[in-house]
Amino acid sequence: MTEEPAGARRRPLLRAGTTVDQMVRVLADEIVRGLLAPGEKLDEGGLAERFGVSRTPVREALRQLSTMDLAERQPNRRAVVRAITGERLAEMFDAMGELEAACARLSALRMTAAERRALEDLHRRSADPVRSGAREAYEEANVRFHTLLYEGSHSGYLRDLVMAIRARLAPFRRAQFKVPGRLARSLAEHDAIVAAILRGDGEGAAAAARAHVLTVGVASATYLDSTRSVEPPLEPA
Repeated sequence: MTEEPAGARRRPLLRAGTTVDQMVRVLADEIVRGLLAPGEKLDEGGLAERFGVSRTPVREALRQLSTMDLAERQPNRRAVVRAITGERLAEMFDAMGELEAACARLSALRMTAAERRALEDLHRRSADPVRSGAREAYEEANVRFHTLLYEGSHSGYLRDLVMAIRARLAPFRRAQFKVPGRLARSLAEHDAIVAAILRGDGEGAAAAARAHVLTVGVASATYLDSTRSVEPPLEPA
């Protein structure tokens, strides 16, 4: 009988029809959680069999993981998991904080009345998943909240820059919500951003957005540290 690879029981098997985005999310989360260790090979054939897809979407998934700094591939060699350093993560969140601050500042000055109402309404409705502890629902609302913030800047170039970095940080930003109490604190941080935008306070909105993103970085790092100090629980079969 073939010996089961280490950690295999913790990794969900996705069936045929799995999209590239789904593969990226699963693999990125496993890397962030430490289920895929630094230096571990990401074999195209093995991943294609696991996810029930051809090698073509696997290659695209590995390419996206590389752009997130979660994997690396040297010429004529298999892709491997890249080590996540605290210093690199902090640098990325620093950059994200400055870009989101710029978006918030411009949103406070440029958002239309309809855009402000949409932001306020979304923020108000985001309290429901916080109260019920519906983490995935809040994650979705959180992504939409920040997207409205970027679009409200009315700067297409700035929006594209910040969304590119957001894509690279996506698995880390998701990880923050596994820290106890983080949903409620995130909502409170959003409240400060929304209040500043609604009163047209550009500098106040920028400061609130910057502080929020840096807090997200700390929460993400806290979760990463916790996954490396204790053995993660088995996922349900």
